[in-house]
Amino acid sequence: MNQIILDDDKDNEIGYEEKEKCHHPKPILHRALSVFIFNEAEEMLITRRSAAKKTWPLYWSNACCSHPGKGEECGLAAERRVREELGIDCTPVFLFKLQYSAQYNDSWGEHELDWVFVGKHNGIIKPDNDEINEWKFIGIEELKADVKRNPDKYTPWFRMTLQRVLDNFKKPKL
Repeated sequence: MNQIILDDDKDNEIGYEEKEKCHHPKPILHRALSVFIFNEAEEMLITRRSAAKKTWPLYWSNACCSHPGKGEECGLAAERRVREELGIDCTPVFLFKLQYSAQYNDSWGEHELDWVFVGKHNGIIKPDNDEINEWKFIGIEELKADVKRNPDKYTPWFRMTLQRVLDNFKKPKL
């Protein structure tokens, strides 16, 4: 599933393109998804991206980041990617959309219309090592303090969405 959805500014599908071409050399606006996961203690699951990632390798981020493929509904893609990347069954709930751009280096970057989801999980996590270098559950206050002290350890989309997720994650019934 290398083709991902190209979007316009209003989240209308306008075509499809290979994932790599959407990120390199000049990022093209495309649909993405970010899943934030909390446990019963209301700690957030954060993951450190694999060293093999072309953008933001070894940066800390939310539980799961990906793209729906051609013809794939975003909520189902979020559920699929949580299973593939984290080895867990979870049905993420949609929270909001955010459009952003971020340049990683001279060659790679992001220009995404990000669908943000939230979910709950309390069991075992079996991460895909090709996607995730390490993971941990962290208390919200500790996380916010660390992001403030060390923003360069975290992906740009994580920093942009964190407070809005925290403000809204209790609203949906998970």
